[in-house]
Amino acid sequence: MQSINTQFDLIRQSATVAMADRILALKAGGRSIIGLQVGDPDFGTHPSIVEAALKAMQSGLTHYGPSRGYPDLRTAVANKLIRDEGISYNPDTEILITHGGIHAYYLAMQSILNPGDDVLIPDPSWATHSNMATMLRGNVIRVPAPADNGFVPHFDSWLKALTPKTRVIVLNYPSNPTGAYPTREYLKKLQDFAAKHDLWIVSDEVYGSLFYEEKPTSAAAIEGAKERTLLVNSLSKSYAMTGWRVGFLAASARIIENALKAGQNSITCVAPFIQKAAAFALTDPAMQEVTVNMRAGYARRRELVLRLSHELESDKVKVIPPQGAFYFFLDLRALKMSSVEMCEKILEDAGVGLVPGSAFGSQGEGFIRMTIAASDEDVEAGFRKIVEWAEKQ
Repeated sequence: MQSINTQFDLIRQSATVAMADRILALKAGGRSIIGLQVGDPDFGTHPSIVEAALKAMQSGLTHYGPSRGYPDLRTAVANKLIRDEGISYNPDTEILITHGGIHAYYLAMQSILNPGDDVLIPDPSWATHSNMATMLRGNVIRVPAPADNGFVPHFDSWLKALTPKTRVIVLNYPSNPTGAYPTREYLKKLQDFAAKHDLWIVSDEVYGSLFYEEKPTSAAAIEGAKERTLLVNSLSKSYAMTGWRVGFLAASARIIENALKAGQNSITCVAPFIQKAAAFALTDPAMQEVTVNMRAGYARRRELVLRLSHELESDKVKVIPPQGAFYFFLDLRALKMSSVEMCEKILEDAGVGLVPGSAFGSQGEGFIRMTIAASDEDVEAGFRKIVEWAEKQ
């Protein structure tokens, strides 16, 4: 029998996609399901952004575009990073337009990772962070980020995880699935740690605009951090443009040159009309207000869940207020049941779709991820059903 790439034996399929497939099958069978499993904004892309793409298509921008990204979009990204994070990047040499945030992360890792390098990734975290490193033949070492420390690793855990082969630290703040993020002081200490041990930091900041407390600090905004930090971001969550697949990588010029080669040989370029729509989204003042309004909508739903948790007073479902993103990482460890079994039973018994916490790492066992990127009615009804189910166990 012909051999295939055995590296994929180390990778599981997406738990979110698998759950979505099950929900579709149940709906096809006539079941009414409240879907609280997806990380996709329930807001539509603003019509003005759609119009910008349509105008670009009608003007003939339906062929190849520059593989680095159009200058106006790279400039818009650079201006956003100055405006929102206080970081200055050269749009000509330090920014690359990518096919969404996941592609930006792929290009970042491809640019710096050699086979056999060790990669430190907090646990829990989005499964793609570890899966991608494994696909690129890195060796993933999970660093516990337990609930009792706000889902941020105790700092000595980084030192315990360090090996002579460690080359990269991966961060994702605000976190998917927990919504947590560290203080500026913590990031400063981590950057000093990275500098001392000559490590790269890849920082996935896709949820950076979605915060409910003090604004999170970008890992690249710490003094002296820019040269060793690869900043990943996209328009997916902040502008409700998940299906558009447009993001960016910001890093030093030598990293971008590597990433450009990887991009040219994986996607060639991002669709020109999408780039023009993205440039409009990032520069039009009204679109910035749209982002603020979406965050306010998520904040309202966050408060709704917190109010309900006090009203229902469940001993089985512990609610940890997220600092950012649009998820609750609900603590059901009191049930002494695996998170996969919980999600399967809640889906079958209560008709609510969720994601098992173990999909994000061993520290997620006993937790379930619930999105608030859904209507107020679905969020309230879904949370009530979760609590009702848990109380019967």
